[in-house]
Amino acid sequence: MSNHQKMKAVGAYRYLALSNPESLVDLYIEKPIPTGRDLLVEVKAISVNPADLGVREKNNYEEESPKILGWDVAGTVAQVGPECQLFKPGDEIYYAGSVARPGGNSEFHLVDEQIVGFKPKSLDFAQAAALPLTSITAWEGLFDRLGISHSVEDNKNKSLLIIGAAGGVGSITTQLAKLAGLTVIGTASRPESIQWTKNQGADFTINHNNHFASQLKSIGFETVDYIFCLNDTVQHLANMAEVITPQGKICSIVPSDKVSWAGSLDMDMFFSKSITFVWELMFTRSLFQTKDMIKQHDLLNKLADLIDNGQLKTTLTERIEPINAKNLRLVHEKMETGRSIGKIVLENF
Repeated sequence: MSNHQKMKAVGAYRYLALSNPESLVDLYIEKPIPTGRDLLVEVKAISVNPADLGVREKNNYEEESPKILGWDVAGTVAQVGPECQLFKPGDEIYYAGSVARPGGNSEFHLVDEQIVGFKPKSLDFAQAAALPLTSITAWEGLFDRLGISHSVEDNKNKSLLIIGAAGGVGSITTQLAKLAGLTVIGTASRPESIQWTKNQGADFTINHNNHFASQLKSIGFETVDYIFCLNDTVQHLANMAEVITPQGKICSIVPSDKVSWAGSLDMDMFFSKSITFVWELMFTRSLFQTKDMIKQHDLLNKLADLIDNGQLKTTLTERIEPINAKNLRLVHEKMETGRSIGKIVLENF
């Protein structure tokens, strides 16, 4: 194989409004070669996450080489690096990748095999591409950060409030939490997002635009044991402090700098209740090359088993073809409204 094969990709040279056709452009770039524990993946489907929007906005770059986004991929292994132990060419896989490396919006993509799982057999590539980033976030948030047990027996009479339950992370969090035996209260504000949240298994819904405590009281809850905040942490802080049970635990995936108008993160309001507050970023393991990076390989494989056993389902809500700049701009615009339900997936270059 020549070292100079080209491949299609979608990228950005600088941050521009999505209405500008230059904001995301179709490219031909060098096809990479796997070294070490990297897999070269032939990309079949990709999904878009708020992470894509965040990286696109944060990098107010004027770059020589384009920024390739995309942190949800399903595809097949085309080649393996010399140190690979987990996969072989032809394997069907899915993963979220690393935010420190080029994303997966390209025909071929390099990824460390330790953060890759075997694709669920019962799903096609698009259905699988909807899952990795959100599922890793949900899994790590629930079981690693909040320390929730996988045992239904342990979670009897324990409640979880999910703020932003209809989005990508919220949808799969709801399913995983129900599987673990928790009572799930999801926040949603529109008829279609409320319905979707209930379809994922939520026991109750409340509206995140209104006072939490009074709504919870009306469905029989004085407080909740756990809160998973997937939306504007600062805006919901006072509501969370009021409804979390004393010695309860809160996990958030949204840093306070994401929403400047709302003020700062006043952690003192959690003091009197001795609240545990933790952050979850699913890129931490790959970013810092932590010793337990392989856990993401393991949890994606466990997730695939749960899906193939019919215990979990894909959160895909919309498919778009093909993968190109025009379609990606369209999906980024939908994501920017903050009103998307479940996951939008693009397939085939």
